[in-house]
Parts: sequence; C-alpha cells; structure tokens
Amino acid sequence: MSELDSPTAKGGSRQGLPKYIAHFVVRTSRFAESVSWYKAFFDADVVYSRDGLTFLTWDDEHHRIAIIGQPDLADFAKNVAGVDHVAFSMPDLNDLVAAYKRLKSAGMTPTYSINHGPTTSLYYTDPDGVMVELQVDNIAFPGGARAFFDSKEFTENPIGVFFDPDELAARVEAGEDHLQLLTRPAGPVPAIA
Repeated sequence: MSELDSPTAKGGSRQGLPKYIAHFVVRTSRFAESVSWYKAFFDADVVYSRDGLTFLTWDDEHHRIAIIGQPDLADFAKNVAGVDHVAFSMPDLNDLVAAYKRLKSAGMTPTYSINHGPTTSLYYTDPDGVMVELQVDNIAFPGGARAFFDSKEFTENPIGVFFDPDELAARVEAGEDHLQLLTRPAGPVPAIA
C-alpha cells in the first residue's frame, strides 16, 4: 500500500499501532564487554543485572536495552539476513556533537559519518559488529525527508556523503549556522561494506 492509499491519507485514522519503540535486545557471547559498551555509549544506568541478563536505560523508560549473555554464539556476519542497524535520533545538532565528543573521549569513534540528506548520522559498531546510529534530522530540504526521497539528488545518491566529525564539531563550536552544516554537500556515493 502506498502512502497515498493509506487510511490517514484518505482522511481516516490509524488504529492499533505502536506508540514508540520501547527497547531492543542484544544477544551476545561478549556479555561483559557489551554491557560496558552500551552503558558507555548511551551513558546509561543499569536497572537490572543478574545471571547473564542486564537492562539499561537513560530516561524514564524501565529499560531501553536488554543484553543477554549466551556463550558460544557464532560471530555476527554482514552476509546473513537480519537487522542491519538501530538508529537513535538526537534532539539537535548540538546534542549530536556532544555525544560524539563524549564517545570520542571514551575511545569510541564512528565507523561511518554520513550526511544522508534527511539526516546527519554517526554509525558506531558494538563489540559484536552490530551498527548503532546516532542521527539528527536535517531541516535543510524544502518539504522535508519525503520530498527529498523524490528528488534527483536522492535518486543519484541515496546513501549520502561522508563527512569528518571532528570538522563538524569544530564548526558547530565556532557558531556556524546549523542549517548550512546540515545541508548535504555534493559528493560521490560512498562505498559501505
């Protein structure tokens, strides 16, 4: 069903839909390392931990991440079907840069930094090789993300353009206009493994 065929587009309402994503679960053979990584990544609090099960949260939700320790799991592989990454939206560009600096000071650097057009995103890799994205919505494209998806720019490059997060952080701290910083520059389609 296309968006134009949806009940909402026809003046109706949607019912029985989730309010939000409550949490995600990581199953790992690297339990202690994963708990430490996710705790540091989200500056999270441990709300429960016993017998190979840990719940973490960073807000008023009872848990945002559950980590299950299970010995002898096969390593994560990119050539197997499954979830590719999980993305988290930051309130604004200042918060994205603050997260970048906090994580960098803890020795965690992005695997990829990409301005997709609709978002500016930092992708990190957890101890098992799963990607976790921190993003901020870009406001630079007239009509928003859905209009951007119909643009020639998106057709020619649906992935985005790599950027240097240190340079972005310096420009934000120098007071440059966020609208300018969030506008996707021209550039080649990045090769992402």
